Amino acid sequence: MTAPLALMIAGLILAGVGAQWMAWRAGVPAIVLLSALGLILGPGTGLLDPVTDFGALLQPLVAVAVAVILFEGGLALDFRELRHSVSGILRLTTIAPLLAWLLGAFAAHYLADLSWPVAALFGGIMIVTGPTVIAPLLRHARMAKHPSTLLKWEGIVNDPIGALFAVLAYEIIVASQRGNGLSAAIGHLAFNILISIAIGLVAGLCTVQVFRRGWIPEFLKAPLVLGVLLTCFAGANIVQEETGLLAVTVLGLVIGNAHLMAIDEIRRFKETLTVILVSSVFIILTATLEWSMVEELTWGHGLFVAAMLFVVRPVSIIGALSFSKINWRERILVGWIAPRGIVAVAICGLFGTELVELGYADGALLIPLAFAMVFSTVVLHGFSIRPMARYLDLAVHGPPGVLIVGAHRWTIDLATRLDELDIPVVITDSRWHSLRAAREAGLTTFYGEVLSEVFEHHLDTSALGKLIATTDNDAYNTLVCTDFAPEFGRRSVFQTGIHRAPEDRSRHSASQTLGGLPFCSDPLTTDDIRNAYRNGASIRQTRLTDSFGWDDFLGHHEQAPPVLALVRGNQLFIGTDIPKAKARDVILYLGNGETDSTA
Repeated sequence: MTAPLALMIAGLILAGVGAQWMAWRAGVPAIVLLSALGLILGPGTGLLDPVTDFGALLQPLVAVAVAVILFEGGLALDFRELRHSVSGILRLTTIAPLLAWLLGAFAAHYLADLSWPVAALFGGIMIVTGPTVIAPLLRHARMAKHPSTLLKWEGIVNDPIGALFAVLAYEIIVASQRGNGLSAAIGHLAFNILISIAIGLVAGLCTVQVFRRGWIPEFLKAPLVLGVLLTCFAGANIVQEETGLLAVTVLGLVIGNAHLMAIDEIRRFKETLTVILVSSVFIILTATLEWSMVEELTWGHGLFVAAMLFVVRPVSIIGALSFSKINWRERILVGWIAPRGIVAVAICGLFGTELVELGYADGALLIPLAFAMVFSTVVLHGFSIRPMARYLDLAVHGPPGVLIVGAHRWTIDLATRLDELDIPVVITDSRWHSLRAAREAGLTTFYGEVLSEVFEHHLDTSALGKLIATTDNDAYNTLVCTDFAPEFGRRSVFQTGIHRAPEDRSRHSASQTLGGLPFCSDPLTTDDIRNAYRNGASIRQTRLTDSFGWDDFLGHHEQAPPVLALVRGNQLFIGTDIPKAKARDVILYLGNGETDSTA
């Protein structure tokens, strides 16, 4: 039995990663393909039956996956982002959830025909917006920084809040059946919540101290964090079921805001783990659906889903953000975007079973209703977020641009050429006088250290997709590319060299896991380009046509010139990523002469 189960787990991971890759290639939300894959493998073909295949391991596996997901979300929350959005975030995580819970409970009772206890519990669960769904949608939409920050914080913080609302409703249901008072149930839950917060806080502070005092080697830091995370989650759940979600979120917030030297490695490790867990677990949960569950849904349930989408969410968000500094366009966008994800389904799976055992037969409807909400919100919000953000002028317009680190004569010329071709460019340098020519040319500049926290919080990089490090320091260029590679992608960061490496490259070249790709396909260094400039060269451009192609361009020069970049439509290609040139491409190259070569 072990071998088939191991093979199934391996197949799930590969299928999930494959769905993520296809979604990336197609430019669609990954959760759409994951949902479709789960339906095909589960109720569609019967190849996957999670309840039978995993047995008693199913619920613990899902619970652990949700804990890791929320912890990773907590790591991504930076308190420094609150400086510009604190009012909106506080309203979205306090007033908005309460309004959504109240309105959602009424909609569940009067439209979905759920009993009041079940409706109250389900209304609490439905305030969650799913960080694992929000993050990919924000990357897909290329949204402006402020509304993106609001949605990110709401998606991560409201997940444990929604779970706690559901726990409160469940505790009240149990207390009423046992004849206990309402105040006693609320007081018991409040006490357990404080204990869970304390568990996450103490575990986080202890972990931070262990790291800062150097009591653990680098290779054990990520495994230690994973162990602390699981212990924190399980310990809090022993105190009160589902409060573990709050504890791991607090744990992530503490570690993420401690600014540890190892935080990037920990974050990358958890991001990788989260992608695997989200992909696999969402397929598993979708596969648990049965056609009999779907057949139980009625037109009333459809009206409930519509009410949640078009009434409950907009009213609760717009109401919570009233009389705030958040402008009306951001209120409309945030009021529409609320995709549900794995956390909502997992919590419904837990409490649905518990409610049925307590005698509430309509508790069995929680799972199909949760999936109806997930599918509806993921599809509608996933495919509408980008056009809606553009319509409301909250998306980054134009093609992805380039960040040039190092202001020299030739980089300013290159930036000017790209700017003329409508490619967004930001040129940065830590020397004020070096940026003078760039400022005079009307280019966007940033004066300061590109690796500093100031840069991170004062320059919006959402419009940028590539980086070129061109300073006089090879090691610094390597460091910059290594630091920005997780954000821009390993194949989107480039660097120039200073001196040619000797024949024994193994002694002098950096590890292949560090730095970026060569800036130029020819083995040019910064010194080569500077020497060429001293000899009269400059950055030139040629637009190919049907009558003046690549061969004509080469024939126009005695020797093939070094090609630095190629612009095709609104796409920029640099260095080793430059494709074969064709008509209507613009070639940027290092050449001599007073005029550009033309067709």
